[in-house]
Amino acid sequence: MNIKAIKTVYGKKPMQACDAVSACGDVEREGSLISIFPDIEYQEIKGFGGAFTEAASNTLEQLSKENRETILKLYFDTKEGIGYNFGRVHINSCDFSLGNYTYVEEGDETLATFDISREEKSVIPMIQDAKKYNEIELFASPWSPPAYMKTTGQMNRGGKLKPEYFDLWASYYVKFIEEYKKNGIDIGMISVQNEPKAAQTWDSCLYTAEEERDFVKNYLGKKMQDIGVKILFWDHNKERVVQRAKVMLNDAEAAKYIYGIAMHWYSGDHFEQLEMFHKLFPQKEIVFSEGCYEYSLGESDTVKIGEKYAHDMIGNFNNYCNIFCDWNLLLNEKGGPNHVGNFCDAPIMADTQNDKVYIHDSYYYIGHFSKFVQKGAKRIGSSKWTADLDTVSFKNPDGKIVSVVLNATDQEKSFCFDLEGKMLETKLEAHSIATYIFEV
Repeated sequence: MNIKAIKTVYGKKPMQACDAVSACGDVEREGSLISIFPDIEYQEIKGFGGAFTEAASNTLEQLSKENRETILKLYFDTKEGIGYNFGRVHINSCDFSLGNYTYVEEGDETLATFDISREEKSVIPMIQDAKKYNEIELFASPWSPPAYMKTTGQMNRGGKLKPEYFDLWASYYVKFIEEYKKNGIDIGMISVQNEPKAAQTWDSCLYTAEEERDFVKNYLGKKMQDIGVKILFWDHNKERVVQRAKVMLNDAEAAKYIYGIAMHWYSGDHFEQLEMFHKLFPQKEIVFSEGCYEYSLGESDTVKIGEKYAHDMIGNFNNYCNIFCDWNLLLNEKGGPNHVGNFCDAPIMADTQNDKVYIHDSYYYIGHFSKFVQKGAKRIGSSKWTADLDTVSFKNPDGKIVSVVLNATDQEKSFCFDLEGKMLETKLEAHSIATYIFEV
């Protein structure tokens, strides 16, 4: 058996290959074991990626040509980077835009003025350049319809879509997808609405579960079906996944248009919600569509953020998640730009004033999955002896077994892998993550 181990250890150079595994002669060993069962297969993994926000693309445009290419390669190159093959874009503006904007003139009842030239300044070029390194599947999410379509007459601070604009708003998605296609970019999925339960100070729009269901059933579903685009619903925190799904998917007319559910992490783990969702609706996919952390440009110790990412990814994948998509791919020295001051962290951040790039621990922790778990991999059975470690295992299409193990404690952990009767001894340092690749 050929074994490869890649480790990121706190205070040391990240993602280093090492000889960290050796044979253990005690085949009857018990206790400190991680057991892997390649013949027990679960969901298929479809991809890893991040969001091409206007904030990300605008920040990228302000860097030197060399740093621009470095960042794209770090994310999307399969050899020198971490191999992202998935991405998210926003329909109209979001908080991580330079300001509120739409693609039509205010009051346009026909979409005759529809124009995405603003996207062509930096967002679309960023996607096109990323595609030079890898094939990328994209999904799109709206934060708010144009102000005239809403009950509040403004894009920010919630409000609802007026019933008389349901059909026009559904056609708006179609126009967006068509315009992106003219630029050589296919949008394969959309979510109905980003965070439909939150009246944010930025671009936002509220839907009850029943309103979202009926919008899909009566307006959006058929239009997306006709152009071959899949629909995700919810696109919000995990604690209401099951509650929302029962309304959306127990209606056969709405359910036939829905590919799966999208979810965020901001209200806590709630991994059990994903397991229950899968039990209730096993044919529907689960997409992690957004997560981020507080602003931390230039800080040398961002390991806690990396551990948060890995913990959530492991919990999600162990509960039937198919796709991981981070929030902003890149932010500037202020944690933006953000038109309402909602500044955040990103795995890669840039000081645009001094043309410097900061790679945070979260980049490497995500990379321990995205670089080694291939598209089309299957999660496989695994178990562990302690709550001190988080772990998940996969079988790649090439037959290799990939196991990711996180040790977020202050103590080194020694253990054995039990893989098809073979005992393999290793250890994982405090505050570290490792990817083990077994060629059986």
